[in-house]
Amino acid sequence: MSTAPLQGIDEIECVTPDLNGVPRGKVMTAEGFLEGRLQMARGVLLQCIMGGYPPAKFYGSDDGDLALVAEPSQVHRLPWSNDGRALAICDAIELDGRPSALSTRGQLKAVIARYAALGLAPVVATELEFFVFAPNSDPQQPFQPPVGSDGRRELGHSAFSVSSNNGLRPFFKEVYHCMAALGLPRDTFMHEMGVSQFEINLLHGDPLVLADQTFLFKHLLKEVALKHGLTVVCMAKPLARTPGSSMHIHQSLVEASSGRNVFSDEQGQPTHTFYHFIGGLQACMADFTALFAPNVNSYQRLCHPYASPNNACWSEDNRAAGLRIPASAPAARRVENRLPGADTNPYLAIAASLAAGLHGIEQRLQPAPAIQGEFEVPEHLSLPCTLHAALERLKRSALARELFGSEFIEGYIASKTLELTDFFDEITPWERRVLAAQA
Repeated sequence: MSTAPLQGIDEIECVTPDLNGVPRGKVMTAEGFLEGRLQMARGVLLQCIMGGYPPAKFYGSDDGDLALVAEPSQVHRLPWSNDGRALAICDAIELDGRPSALSTRGQLKAVIARYAALGLAPVVATELEFFVFAPNSDPQQPFQPPVGSDGRRELGHSAFSVSSNNGLRPFFKEVYHCMAALGLPRDTFMHEMGVSQFEINLLHGDPLVLADQTFLFKHLLKEVALKHGLTVVCMAKPLARTPGSSMHIHQSLVEASSGRNVFSDEQGQPTHTFYHFIGGLQACMADFTALFAPNVNSYQRLCHPYASPNNACWSEDNRAAGLRIPASAPAARRVENRLPGADTNPYLAIAASLAAGLHGIEQRLQPAPAIQGEFEVPEHLSLPCTLHAALERLKRSALARELFGSEFIEGYIASKTLELTDFFDEITPWERRVLAAQA
């Protein structure tokens, strides 16, 4: 690797996404990085969100190493750092040279390769919602928005506002500066419906690039927030009685040779490929719900019936459907998967969504009829509504094992089961407040 991008760099954060999309890795000297000698325990890829690990049998009983190999296009100086630091996104590679089956970045690359074998290239865009809060030193207390320029905290009436009253202009100015420095192009930015909730749309492009950009952006948000005395939260539902945060995935397919959108024919009408893609998503979404909604808190968001649809229905421009076809010109015809939350691993969510669509194309699956207006979700298009139910569905899914491999699916279930068990070891304030006097 060329030394030019590393002039003046002392340390490099060499990271790869774990099961939850959290950056995991090691900090290396620039000299060591250029020698390309970085290894990490395999089990780190299955690390639970609270820090524990499933039994070693799920990542190799010897708990051996894998190699972290930097993606040359994803080595960046960290613009928020003043101490000569860079970050490199790495692939997790087995020591015999095979991609690690436990790597979510590797899983996404494998799905993209399957499309390439058919002469197709997926095009993806992500919309990420997040909350900006004041510091929260006591997790027993609810999050609060920062104190605004008028000395008051936002109350939740600012959806689509462009006012500077929230006092966050300096924070977002640095976010934009850091995005530009990292090569993260942005499309639109807005204040969302929640209290101190915002959304950014990343420009459409190659799925791996978009996953890397979303991964970097979430890391950037948290680091810049710390500099400004703020807390950025990408939980699916951090506040009660407030809309949750999504990570909608927009997907289309183009011919690799021509760039033509294969979801539209020459007359601008939807193609069989378009319908097969939707049919695949409908066939897989229930099995894959635990991949799109990975945490206990994910289902707090999905219980909201409108803005966060927990169903596999599809519709033309209806936000109550889990699969929405946005209004667009034929060249931009795409399918929006509205199930994933902001807490999802972008590599895994994009891989699962694209794998489902490819399954539909390969099997020539037909979707159920489109729905419009207000509707009742048919039972066969309903999805699991708790993490426990989603994991039970994933356990029974032969399709998930076929598309992602048994090692990955079993490791995922083992890690998520540990997280669920840890959650059930705690008693919530609601239980103490409501049940103690009645039992």
